[in-house]
Amino acid sequence: MNVGGVLDRLAHLVAFDTQNPPRDLTAESPVYHWIIDVLGKGFEVSVTDHGLGRVSLLAVRGIPSMLFNVHLDTVPVISGSRFPALQLTRHNDRVYGRGACDIKGAMACLLEIAASTVQPMAMLFTSDEEGASGCCIREFIDSGQAGGFEQVVVAEPTRCQAVLSHRGYLSVKGEFFGIPGHSSEPRALHDNALHKLCAWVASATELARQMEHDGHRPCLNVGEVHGGIKSNVVADKARLHWSARLAPGSSNRDFLAAMTAQIHGGDAEWQVPFAGPPLPVDGNDILQSEKFVAKHGLETGPPVDFWTEASLFAETGTAAIVLGPGDIAQAHAVDEWVSIDQLARALEIYSRLVIGHD
Repeated sequence: MNVGGVLDRLAHLVAFDTQNPPRDLTAESPVYHWIIDVLGKGFEVSVTDHGLGRVSLLAVRGIPSMLFNVHLDTVPVISGSRFPALQLTRHNDRVYGRGACDIKGAMACLLEIAASTVQPMAMLFTSDEEGASGCCIREFIDSGQAGGFEQVVVAEPTRCQAVLSHRGYLSVKGEFFGIPGHSSEPRALHDNALHKLCAWVASATELARQMEHDGHRPCLNVGEVHGGIKSNVVADKARLHWSARLAPGSSNRDFLAAMTAQIHGGDAEWQVPFAGPPLPVDGNDILQSEKFVAKHGLETGPPVDFWTEASLFAETGTAAIVLGPGDIAQAHAVDEWVSIDQLARALEIYSRLVIGHD
């Protein structure tokens, strides 16, 4: 195996448009036929279409006890790039292209190993990580298939270091209710839905500042606010969408309860589109993952601020680490790139895990 084979496979992967949104994928999309051809006859392959562009491909050879998980979807292409986004471009010691860093480079390494060895191996490729859907992983876990693996290696850009700790991701939508009417009415000050929303934001951000002062950085962020129709009409509805990224060991449930308690009565309704716990998950240890890292001589990396689907596995008691080529600083960038050295390093590490684990 050499990095040249990885670059060839990465060129194919980058050329497949897997942007999310729009997440325009089905089980019959060309990328899945290409992956199956690369894997060859030694793998038992199942492709599951969960709808809405959420597709899982599970490939298993032999009886492995370790599962690699890689998401195939990428963030959308951003205008203004120097290099074609859906074409792999080599420049000096880097390769550019949408998904090269996050995280098709890791997938190319695994496909090269799969095609070049006969070792037992299991890979789960999903398509809904960007945008925090979690459907593919949760459906896989609910099917009972995850229980057959002792360890999961989730590929994300960690500079080829084993990460055992990261922040969670909590996404919340709120709708506030008021009583419409003319803005000249004195009651407008209290009955306006936008006023209630703004009061909640002020209270919630103050609580978050206090948490930060106490050493718990919740990364609260109000990303969207909508409401009202005119400046002289009391707003009857107002909506917002906020998120938080809690530190390892924290509870999304407890934080949500504290935030929503900042407004009383029936003035607001709350919806949680997505809640991914931090890693380690509250109440679960990482002893098995620590033993795995030590056994294979992996370099341990510091906790990271971004969320990964490793916590979805850990939430159900399956040991999981995060390990992949590239740096998160290059992910989601206008000109996304990964160094060839990082790809070579990932190829060596993944190969060692495949050959030495089972």
